[in-house]
Amino acid sequence: MNSPPRQSALLPHGWPWLVGLLLFGVLLYLLSPIMMPFVLGAGLSYIGDPLVDRLQKIGLSRTLGVCVVFVVIVGLSLIGLLLFVPMLQKQLVQMLQNLPETLRWIQDTALPHLGITLPPDLQLDANGLRDIVREHWREAGGLVQQLWGRISQSSGALIAFAVNLLMVPIVTFYLLRDWDDLVAWIADIIPRRWLPTATQLARDTDSVLGAFLRGQLLVMLALSVTYTLGLWAVGLDLALLVGTIAGLVSFVPYLGAATGILLGLAMMFVQTQAPLPLLWVALVFGVGQMLESMVYTPLLVGDRIGLHPVAVIFAVMAGGQLFGFIGILLALPVAAAVAVVLRHTKQRWLVSSWYHGGTDGDPMPEAPGDDAPRRDTDSAAP
Repeated sequence: MNSPPRQSALLPHGWPWLVGLLLFGVLLYLLSPIMMPFVLGAGLSYIGDPLVDRLQKIGLSRTLGVCVVFVVIVGLSLIGLLLFVPMLQKQLVQMLQNLPETLRWIQDTALPHLGITLPPDLQLDANGLRDIVREHWREAGGLVQQLWGRISQSSGALIAFAVNLLMVPIVTFYLLRDWDDLVAWIADIIPRRWLPTATQLARDTDSVLGAFLRGQLLVMLALSVTYTLGLWAVGLDLALLVGTIAGLVSFVPYLGAATGILLGLAMMFVQTQAPLPLLWVALVFGVGQMLESMVYTPLLVGDRIGLHPVAVIFAVMAGGQLFGFIGILLALPVAAAVAVVLRHTKQRWLVSSWYHGGTDGDPMPEAPGDDAPRRDTDSAAP
């Protein structure tokens, strides 16, 4: 009887899966301009799926549970916008009203302190700005024309962005409704001999992603409230604007605090032109960083993430460079999944014959956890 053909030594045993993964990456890169609603929808579905599962346990159908979660999320979002947008608009109007005084302070105090003297016919006030525009109206007209041309060219992109944004709730609803079916479909196409390892990797990845996404959103909210209240207490007029920006950017380690303290110092200095309030602004962000590292992150996220701050920064920058805004959204979830795979790869390496000095013909021990009995899904959820 003829023996089956041997696998070529030049090709790894799972090369079709590697080729498929490579093609999927290329396809994702090509389709990145239209991927925003699907990525956001998948993220929101992943966050909301545990809530729907709990509603199913108390007797609701899957569709009804999705409707309840969907209505709650949309309602809270609308309430937040109705409360937040008017306050933010008020602060922006106040900043524009203070603009003449700010320009006057720059002209009379800041520039002379730096040794810069403006010509007598150049003044940073309403009349001076009007004279500048009148003298250079041709250049200004050309600049406005170029700017309008850019806006007209990008109008299609703006419309596409608005359409993608409106598609997010629709995609979220259907993905959330069929989430369990999609997970079961993926499990069915995995080769049976790989299923134990794939199941273990999926559980660990779910634990990491769940802890990160749900916890990090709460940390961002807590930091936004902390920075806003702190800056309001020290007298910064634009406390809501600066605190919200610092909190939202805090998903990248230290970037939120750095951005917030630069904006806060600049706004406070323009507002007061005094050095002492700057110390209070720095104190607010110092306290915020202490609360984040000692209270918020340990309490809301825990130590299950396993992502070094440098790895987080690199992942966000690499994702943005390769895939733009979609890459930024996918950077941290992909980095968390890669961290899980690397930990399992390390476990296999530590029990391999290569690590212990064996030869190619030596049997390789099984990595711990590959043949472990299937755990209950609920107990593995974050």
